[in-house]
Amino acid sequence: MTSTAQAHDSGAAAANPGHLGHVIFIAAAAAMGGFLFGYDSSVINGAVEAVRDRYDVGSAVLAQVIAIALIGCAIGAATAGRIADRIGRIRCMQIAAALFTVSAVGSALPFALWDLAMWRVIGGFAIGMASVIGPAYIAEVSPPAYRGRLGAFQQAAIVIGIAVSQLVNWGLLHAAGGDQRGKLMGVEAWQVMLGVMVIPAVAYGLLSLAIPESPRFLISVGRHDRARVILDEIEGGRADVDARVTEIENAMKGEHRSTFRDLHGGTFLLKPIVWIGVGLSVFQQFVGINVAFYYSSTLWQSVGVDPTDSFFYSFTTSVINIIGTVIAMIFVDRIGRKPLALIGSVGMVIGLALEAWAFSHDLVDGKLPAGQGWVALVAAHLFVLFFALSWGVVVWVMLGEMFPNRIRAAALGVGASAQWIANWAITASFPSLSDWNLSATYVIYTVFAALSIPFVLKFVEETKGKSLEEMG
Repeated sequence: MTSTAQAHDSGAAAANPGHLGHVIFIAAAAAMGGFLFGYDSSVINGAVEAVRDRYDVGSAVLAQVIAIALIGCAIGAATAGRIADRIGRIRCMQIAAALFTVSAVGSALPFALWDLAMWRVIGGFAIGMASVIGPAYIAEVSPPAYRGRLGAFQQAAIVIGIAVSQLVNWGLLHAAGGDQRGKLMGVEAWQVMLGVMVIPAVAYGLLSLAIPESPRFLISVGRHDRARVILDEIEGGRADVDARVTEIENAMKGEHRSTFRDLHGGTFLLKPIVWIGVGLSVFQQFVGINVAFYYSSTLWQSVGVDPTDSFFYSFTTSVINIIGTVIAMIFVDRIGRKPLALIGSVGMVIGLALEAWAFSHDLVDGKLPAGQGWVALVAAHLFVLFFALSWGVVVWVMLGEMFPNRIRAAALGVGASAQWIANWAITASFPSLSDWNLSATYVIYTVFAALSIPFVLKFVEETKGKSLEEMG
């Protein structure tokens, strides 16, 4: 997708207050893709043990079914930009909404384990598309004075989607009498959990019909008259719309479409700055954050927590995730990216180390001793809080800022791909690792959190307050 960050339209006027509500609606509608991103990513948490029981599979096979969606995510993220440049941002959103809907229905009514995996790949493809299209579209339709705040809608929508999925799972489990395989609406409870996503998926599709195409895309395909109308709507009735169209056109002509060839350099194939971006992405995932969203119910049940309580703890963890994200949004521009990352790393080390300690104790009557159980629960929430207020937001901000203009798009693609791959590695390995030794698994995550501290101190440069042009 053509870059939005370098549109050189920062001089445009802010939206008229009378138009700002309309722009907020547009951004919120587009961020519905982020909500589905979060919802679809974490809703599987409520079905893991039921899928294991229904299909009688071991941890290794189960892990592949859970993690296989990430393959679709990677493909969707890699192709969404080109699709959007060819057919438009709105059409791309509508395709993603259709894929989310199909995936929800198929996942709720699988014939066997293999087609459940297939539906998850399709849902993953939609997640990948949403992860690219939402932020790009919001950036392209937002008045410059409000772009940062409106852009935050995407991340906020993701964490809200995660929380809502856990709340829905908890409510449905209650309705099924605490049994993930209990009957609801003629099927098992876990199937309803996966199928409920049809509702926000259809809402996303309907909302996409109510918002305009990106002026930037319209200009790129020669539809200047329609672009003028939309610019007039979203920028508050500015008199000089023609000048804005010319400004965007000139910016697009001057853009350099970076390729992977531009990233080559140095002894280790890629430029050092690209490796730093890859390192940030890998550390973000190797601390085990997605275990908290994909497997938390299974994790708590494995140490003797009642299934209903385990679902509730998954929900409270998601609420903590929202709180941490809000904290990051408030402070990332105040204290800087690097200090926030370091604060988060220290907090994550403490939380993960406490979890490793708690899980090292033997179970008594199938449960952790009361003291260790409370330590594990508090530490898990502490870990998620420090991740959310730091690495959860900071990494994406830095990946968008740290690369020189001439390689930014390609380098960001490599960083994002590294993140999906690292995410897959953690997601696919956790069930087998936890069967081997749950405490040792958390020791591994603790080590990566600890290693992130010298990595940030030595290699990561602060980007706060610098223009994108200063990154070259």
